[in-house]
Amino acid sequence: EEDLFFMPYPFNWLPWSLLLLSLTCESSAFYVPGVAPINFHQNDPVEIKAVKLTSSRTQLPYEYYSLPFCQPSKITYKAENLGEVLRGDRIVNTPFQVLMNSEKKCEVLCGQSNKPVTLTVEQSRLVAERITEDYYVHLIADNLPVATRLELYSNRDSDDKKKEKDVQFEHGYRLGFMDVNKIYLHNHLSFILYYHREDMEEDQEHTYRVVRFEVIPQSIRLEDLKADEKSSCTLPEGTNSSPQEIDPTKENQLYFTYSVHWEESDIKWASRWDTYLTMSDVQIHWFSIINSVVVVFFLSGILSMIIIRTLRKDIANYNKEDDIEDTMEESGWKLVHGDVFRPPQYPMILSSLLGSGIQLFCMILIWGWVWVAWPPLLFVAMLGMLSPSSRGALMTTACFLFMFMGVFGGFSAGRLYRTLKGHRWKKGAFCTATLYPGVVFGICFVLNCFIWGKHSSGAVPFPTMVALLCMWFGISLPLVYLGYYFGFRKQPYDNPVRTNQIPRQIPEQRWYMNRFVGILMAGILPFGAMFIELFFIFSAIWENQFYYLFGFLFLVFIILVVSCSQISIVMVYFQLCAEDYRWWWRNFLVSGGSAFYVLVYAIFYFVNKLDIVEFIPSLLYFGYTALMVLSFWLLTGTIGFYAAYMFVRKIYAAVKID
Repeated sequence: EEDLFFMPYPFNWLPWSLLLLSLTCESSAFYVPGVAPINFHQNDPVEIKAVKLTSSRTQLPYEYYSLPFCQPSKITYKAENLGEVLRGDRIVNTPFQVLMNSEKKCEVLCGQSNKPVTLTVEQSRLVAERITEDYYVHLIADNLPVATRLELYSNRDSDDKKKEKDVQFEHGYRLGFMDVNKIYLHNHLSFILYYHREDMEEDQEHTYRVVRFEVIPQSIRLEDLKADEKSSCTLPEGTNSSPQEIDPTKENQLYFTYSVHWEESDIKWASRWDTYLTMSDVQIHWFSIINSVVVVFFLSGILSMIIIRTLRKDIANYNKEDDIEDTMEESGWKLVHGDVFRPPQYPMILSSLLGSGIQLFCMILIWGWVWVAWPPLLFVAMLGMLSPSSRGALMTTACFLFMFMGVFGGFSAGRLYRTLKGHRWKKGAFCTATLYPGVVFGICFVLNCFIWGKHSSGAVPFPTMVALLCMWFGISLPLVYLGYYFGFRKQPYDNPVRTNQIPRQIPEQRWYMNRFVGILMAGILPFGAMFIELFFIFSAIWENQFYYLFGFLFLVFIILVVSCSQISIVMVYFQLCAEDYRWWWRNFLVSGGSAFYVLVYAIFYFVNKLDIVEFIPSLLYFGYTALMVLSFWLLTGTIGFYAAYMFVRKIYAAVKID
């Protein structure tokens, strides 16, 4: 869900790109916009900001001050980009007073020693509800998200526990917890900030950079906290204190307190995100990639050998001039040469869907190219798109990329539409520009209405929705029309055989040639190549985890392209051998068969991995999952369609047609 930049070897090209820039730049210092470090001096203020509240149970983010937290004298919201708004981020200042390398043992955040904070019955009920829904609070310091340290022990003997301790980090901190049907609030936060001391000359003042931000949340009841008139407080010693209970049926009094502890670290600023990026095991990604590569290319090799040997035999038999009569009596794909390029039903809709698929393909291809070639990577990094501190930049870039790829989508759709004997190019261009985006916008608008009803920060504001519509009709639509115009004017695809005037009768088909059976068979191989990576993507989206392995993802995408192309060619070959020439729509649907398995996996993930029980969170999950499945079907269907189209043109160009 986060747009993260630093990648493990061999995907971390940024340091080399920065090194090259530093050598070629005339200035004494150069920093990529969006990733420039901030230097602090002793006792400089380090601002703590709040991002949002999230829960994997409800999938509804809320802004920080939707709960009765202590507020500063003036609330200031950060200007947000499009991606941040769509993600539900509402970055706002907080009253925490943190100074660089300055300790604070305990300080009352708001209220006085003789006047603690009083939560009304309504506020208490709301806080209790959020705690029971497992909400997490997300704060940032110097654009670093706060993390909670978790110390896990492996299954070893008790004597070795200290040696086998495994440290992991959880994003944000829990708002509270439940114990024996009682609800407790984390009202004391122990901030642990790590700094790296920069090397300076003797006569210069030391500068510091924040490299890690941790928190230890605690629940301490009002009676155990001793506060004085200077807003200082004393924490209870040991385990003598009791947690702060929140009774939703009455008013509750409590203190919001915090402490600050600084530690020096050897971690340099450029590596400060490693804590957040090393939460998942990279080896399982490599295992997934290697396993997928071996399986896909092994099966693809076998299928290719079978197809090539069979095709060579078929072409050799069909090209025998001395035995034409026997050849014509045989069954096979040559017998449908007069109908194989007959335009299908609804050619405008087919070309429009394929045009949207080309848009998605080009968008993903450009991102993949960015991750495997350092010159474009450097350019994108200079725009701040890949910085982990540039929240929402990845989603913003994806939206703009899809819109600008409308030129290529329109061009391919226009040329295909003309090949299919279409004549109404203006209507076809409008259909291409509005069919898929219109479905996406319609589903998102309906879901957004439900999110509005919950007063969640995940609801897209009305001005942002108007801006998206203006981008759609002001950028994407004209570009699609432009591409469609030139594509329609270009020479149509050259089909090697002519189409008969009278359609050939199609014989009765076997059961395994059923369309749904074809979808089941064709989707197994592409889905098997990517299902492990799919788990991490779902975890990032629905469980608020970081996903940063875009290099791995692009490798999976390449494997997906190869497997979809191979399966599509095999399926269209079997169909033509069965003398069924209606392959256009069927191949497009069957090639996207892996999307069906993605839907099945999404249902499995919902039942077994998520704890969502309410109606609106379930509606959000399946609504957004439907958009993912639709987009994935368009992508894989387009890949398979064009692979099959090239194959069909190739084989019919290789045989002699009387």
